[in-house]
Amino acid sequence: MTAKRKFRDLEMFVRHGLRLGWLLLGCLTISVAAQNSEEIIRVETELIPFEVTVTDKDGKPVRGLEAKDFKLYEDGTERPIDFFEPLKKADGRPLSIVFALDVSGSVTREELVKLRDALRIFTAKLADYNSYFAVMTFGMEVKILQSFTNRPEKLEKSFEKLLREQEGLSTHAYDAVDDAIRLLKKKSPTTVRDKIPKRAIILITDGFPVGDIVAPKTVIERANNAETTVYSVLLPSFSRLQRDKKPLLTPLEASGLLEKTGGRAFYAAQKSFEPLFKSLAEEITASYVLAFYPQPQNQPNGKFRRVRIEAAKNLQIKQNRSGYEIK
Repeated sequence: MTAKRKFRDLEMFVRHGLRLGWLLLGCLTISVAAQNSEEIIRVETELIPFEVTVTDKDGKPVRGLEAKDFKLYEDGTERPIDFFEPLKKADGRPLSIVFALDVSGSVTREELVKLRDALRIFTAKLADYNSYFAVMTFGMEVKILQSFTNRPEKLEKSFEKLLREQEGLSTHAYDAVDDAIRLLKKKSPTTVRDKIPKRAIILITDGFPVGDIVAPKTVIERANNAETTVYSVLLPSFSRLQRDKKPLLTPLEASGLLEKTGGRAFYAAQKSFEPLFKSLAEEITASYVLAFYPQPQNQPNGKFRRVRIEAAKNLQIKQNRSGYEIK
């Protein structure tokens, strides 16, 4: 077998044969010894992944799409999709989710009780996706109630603790998301069955952060760098600040934290939170990862490159970041 053939086979293995697929987020160096020679051929490349969710014109999640249903543009130029994988049960990509729950004075005990019940059902629904969950609370400070686990009994204990966690008038929502990103990077499983989990933070709050140390812009940048999508469940307490039934745009939404990480806000306006969390689970799991190799001339130069992903007509795309740069 020639050195060229060996290299081609290795390249195909990296591009298509690896179950790890886009695990190769860092720089990958392939070395192949040329036949009858001491020459070493080195090829450096970086696979750039994007997480997207797809909804139809009515806002309902869309599953079952294939790579051919998407187009990817880098700085306006169409690029080939080199890796594609949907989120699915059993042998599909798993999930790593952090719940960050507001326990400041603006959140009522009744809301916390309903949240506890809804979270039980939500985690059970996602168990088939090889999911791992962590639970944090925030008010004047951020606390970790439970690091990443897939054991229902541990999650149950952390949900019970919620009712004893109310404290303070401050609502350090951005600080909580920042800590959740750090927790995902340091403590969540790197791989589950040789696959990298989809990372998500579910921020449960009234939507009015107070007293944060970290700026929203910084949190967005860190979420993008960590391939993390932020969703928010806005509790009914936000409605106390408005006179009509139309949801008031909260500072949390206005900051762009949800939109610029590929997430969105869900409004807990009903007596039961269970339908809301069912919809949230549907959206989180209607997810796809698309990745491509940048052009050789785009290798480390620190320039930010915009990426736009499109799908078939009438389908809406939310992507977890607007572009990338290779530092």
